[in-house]
Amino acid sequence: MTKRRKPRRVSAGELEILQVLWHNGEVTLSEAHRNLGRKIGYTTVQTRLNRLVEKGLARRSTERPAQYSAAVSQEEIGAGQLDLLLERVSGGSVVPLVAHLVEDRSLSPKEIEQLKQLIDEAEKNLS
Repeated sequence: MTKRRKPRRVSAGELEILQVLWHNGEVTLSEAHRNLGRKIGYTTVQTRLNRLVEKGLARRSTERPAQYSAAVSQEEIGAGQLDLLLERVSGGSVVPLVAHLVEDRSLSPKEIEQLKQLIDEAEKNLS
C-alpha cells in the first residue's frame, strides 16, 4: 500500500527560513534576518516568516519581540518535497528516479545494504 501524504508547498525562500529555525530553534525576526548568511531585505524575511506561520509550518509567540520556531520537522518537509519531485519528474513512479540515482552515482556498500533493506521491507508490506 502506498503511503500518501499531501505535500506541503514550500518556496525556496521559505525553506531557507525554515533552515534557520531548525538550526537555531526559537529566533526573533532580527535574529532570523542576521542568521540567513546572505543579504536579504528585512521585510522579505518578515513576509516569509508570516507566510510560514499562516501555512502552519512555523509558530509565532505572543511576546515582544515575537519568537519564531519551526512547527514541522526537517524530515516532514523533506519528504513532501521529494513527493513533489517524484510527481513532477516521473509521474509518481519510483523506479526511474531510483534507477537514475543508482546508475549515476557511486554507492557505498552501506548505502547498497540500506536500499536492500528498504526493498525487503516493501516486499513484506505487500503481503
